[in-house]
Amino acid sequence: MRKLANEAGVDLSTISGTGVGGRIRKEDIVAAIPAAAATLAAPVVEISPLRGTTQPMSRLRKVVAERAVISMQSSAQLTTVVEVDVTRVAMLRDRVKAEFAAKTGNKLSFLPFFALAAAEALQSNPIVNATIDGDTIVYPASENISIAVDTERGLLTPVVRNAGDLDLAGFAAQIADLAARTRENKLKPDELSGGTFTLTNTGSRGALFDTPVVFLPQSAILGTGIVYKKPLVVTNDGLDSIAIRSSVYLALSYDHRIIDGADAARFLTTMKARLEAGAFEGNLGL
Repeated sequence: MRKLANEAGVDLSTISGTGVGGRIRKEDIVAAIPAAAATLAAPVVEISPLRGTTQPMSRLRKVVAERAVISMQSSAQLTTVVEVDVTRVAMLRDRVKAEFAAKTGNKLSFLPFFALAAAEALQSNPIVNATIDGDTIVYPASENISIAVDTERGLLTPVVRNAGDLDLAGFAAQIADLAARTRENKLKPDELSGGTFTLTNTGSRGALFDTPVVFLPQSAILGTGIVYKKPLVVTNDGLDSIAIRSSVYLALSYDHRIIDGADAARFLTTMKARLEAGAFEGNLGL
């Protein structure tokens, strides 16, 4: 009965049972379903003023469109996806986020954790950070991570430079600053150039994952999906059990001209191991 009530959204404490001794029967729960359903309001759908209109492309949209087509036509792109258990990261974040905000002035989201893990994985898998120059492969001496920022004008990618030298506080500060100035149209031109790898947080709008497009001359882009809770099989002392865990999908799109599937898998599993271990206490920067 309790399972049926939970699935139907019925609060058992509000039902008067008609069974012997006032016991609640299945029929009582079924009868209460319409009343419970009536209390659930449908989400309000906002109708856009653009509906039924014709608008010219903005200059930025034209540039993005042209770059996307050129990239897809000039490179061999594919995507590899892994699922990561980030429960330990979520627990650490919940434990320190108040102190982090008080000391740094910035919120501690999951993105700095992903950025730090990506920067470390790029250092040990430099082919993912490389570029093509004619028939040679160029391995940059630093990891300059472009961060995709959704603005009213379109998608822009300001660059976090020397990402391999940053801790979580450093990433949080730079990401917050760059995102704010991007949306306010206050970036300097050179802050949008020089990226060697891109990180796009597709989960910020609720997506599990997507297959992001690599923009030349970079060779890879990582999409991070929404962090959500789900039942997963966990193993402790050789015994399997099912537990509620925080999970995320990481999707790496890459240029197959220089990055093989094995390279992509090594990069992603490096990130996966780092995030699942959750040992970031020494990287907080507080």
